[in-house]
Amino acid sequence: MKWPKELLELFDDPLLDGVRPKVSAPTADDRLNKKLAEVQAWISAHGREPKHDGDLKEKMMCAAMTALKNKNLM
Repeated sequence: MKWPKELLELFDDPLLDGVRPKVSAPTADDRLNKKLAEVQAWISAHGREPKHDGDLKEKMMCAAMTALKNKNLM
């Protein structure tokens, strides 16, 4: 894609160096997908599902896994 010269000059303006597009907030689906990926990564790393009587991280993964199962996502 070829940009017009005027637009390229505008992009090079030092006054606009710190301007960035607004980042949109994650959606509920984005959060669910992230949590599902975290639980799957934990299972892959440990070779088993997390248990509720493990360390804090394992307990958190177990709670997340249980919530995902209740939503039929696992």
